[in-house]
Order: sequence, then structure tokens, then C-alpha cells
Amino acid sequence: MGYVLRVRLASFFTGAATASFLGLYILYKDYKVKSLHGPLDRRISALESLKHAETSLHVDATK
Repeated sequence: MGYVLRVRLASFFTGAATASFLGLYILYKDYKVKSLHGPLDRRISALESLKHAETSLHVDATK
């Protein structure tokens, strides 16, 4: 009985350590992506405003 209990405890702690490592890795990657989100959002906003300006020029030209 002692052997089975040791194996089950070792398996449990191995799974807990793996889950902890995976969770920290996902949080780390999410943190890195979050820092890239600001510059990307500014670039997208600039492109959208450029597209809006071009669209208004085309509308004015057709009138």
C-alpha cells in the first residue's frame, strides 16, 4: 500500500508542477503579447484614418 501511495503522490506533484509551469508560461506569453498590442493598435488606427481620408476624397471627387 505504501508503494502505491508514493507513486500516486509523485504523479500528483508531477502534474501540479507541469500545470504550474504551463500556467506561468501562458501568462508570460500573454504579457509579451500585451506589450506589443499598443504599437499595433496605433498602426491599425493610422491605417484606418488614412483609408477614411482616401474614401472622403473619392466621394468629394465624384460630386
